[in-house]
Amino acid sequence: MLHIFGPSPSSSPGVCVPGFRVLVVCTGNLYRSPLAECLLRQRLLNARQRIRFGSAGTQALPGTPMAATAASFLLERGADPSAASSRRLTKELVESADLLLGAATDHREAAVRLSPVWALARAFTLCEFARLVRAEDASGVVDPAARFAALVRGAAARRGAAGEHPGDDDIDDPLGAPPLEVQECLVQIEGVVERIAAAVRTG
Repeated sequence: MLHIFGPSPSSSPGVCVPGFRVLVVCTGNLYRSPLAECLLRQRLLNARQRIRFGSAGTQALPGTPMAATAASFLLERGADPSAASSRRLTKELVESADLLLGAATDHREAAVRLSPVWALARAFTLCEFARLVRAEDASGVVDPAARFAALVRGAAARRGAAGEHPGDDDIDDPLGAPPLEVQECLVQIEGVVERIAAAVRTG
């Protein structure tokens, strides 16, 4: 998994930014966050020079491989899970990301607690961001990193005006769940990722 986060780009509006970094967070960094990370990278492969993806877990045991079920799911879709390795969420990781996507509300809140000023406008749950993101917020912007930055600003502004539905935006932890429930979780994440990637793509 690509876990290299360097200096963060400016958050000021513009048509070009140095780069954009997305961090996906769950609990163990075994199922939900590494799956979303790999799928986002695959869906936005053409933007790989401008957008970097990483993942972490609030209670991760560093160095643990991705769950086999999630890895198989990725392989079936032509994505490469071979470099997946869990790591613990830290303040440094939060502050190196331009967008933080939690699998559930607890993960979003964990990121905000680590760095409230930085993360407040940049942290969403996966489902929340997919629900709030609008491609028109980046209308006319071609650069992928600048598009993503514009989408985050738009989603953050819309969140204050949109009616929230507590609990609706959580993706349940599939760890220990029956195979059918695990598969449903992975398919749910795939759908959410595609909605986000579709807004970032320029066509």
